Amino acid sequence: MLLLIATITFTATKAQDTKTETFKVWGNCGMCKKTIEKAAKTDGVEKAEWNRETKIFTLVYNPAVISNEKVQKAIAAVGYDTEKFTGDDKAYEKLPGCCHYERKMKEDIN
Repeated sequence: MLLLIATITFTATKAQDTKTETFKVWGNCGMCKKTIEKAAKTDGVEKAEWNRETKIFTLVYNPAVISNEKVQKAIAAVGYDTEKFTGDDKAYEKLPGCCHYERKMKEDIN
């Protein structure tokens, strides 16, 4: 019984420590989805999910461990534009052809 109470308390505390936010990430296909989500999954991230049709990325994270901005920078580092950051040009060029999306103008993002 004591173990059950401890588990419930831990779960409730953990849920209170997380924050959910959404932002746009440009991309095209299933390979993009895999790369974008992999780049975002780091310490402090509980959920990283990109919707291919809407281009909306859902992030559930612990703000005491990582920030939304750091996750967006990690996604940009692998070549994908986000609402706040332009994807790294060299990383973008290395993406498979199907992953080359219509890029936003840099001044529109930054």
